[in-house]
Amino acid sequence: MTEVQFHVNVDDPVFYTCRLLRKACRLGTQVAVTGDPTLLTELDRQLWVFEPQAFVPHVRVTAAAEASTAQRLAPVWLVDEAVCASHCPVLVNLGTQPPPGFESFERLVEVVSTHVDALAAARLRWKHYASRGYTVQKHEVRT
Repeated sequence: MTEVQFHVNVDDPVFYTCRLLRKACRLGTQVAVTGDPTLLTELDRQLWVFEPQAFVPHVRVTAAAEASTAQRLAPVWLVDEAVCASHCPVLVNLGTQPPPGFESFERLVEVVSTHVDALAAARLRWKHYASRGYTVQKHEVRT
């Protein structure tokens, strides 16, 4: 069963996700990130510049047809639909809804900002996962 983690009280979700992805790359873990396409575009830009001395290899995958090529290119995938990257063990959700297909991943990480609307949406996602029998863990982010 998928392990579900909520990383809550994140001041800057894009920067925080950059740090998570950098750590995953250093550990050799493949990760997919899903969410609003505009936010994924911002994340794509930030992954190039957030740390001058490091690079997080990543690829933007917008369709399932691109998946076979992308798999050879980078350990981090930015995907509009989680099902495009079901081979990855970890899925990071920056969206407001539970991502369809999340159950095919070993771990789901929900990144939740401090914004009131984001917290309300996260509560609904938490209830969604818990009502389906998933054990949900909370990770309080210290900034």
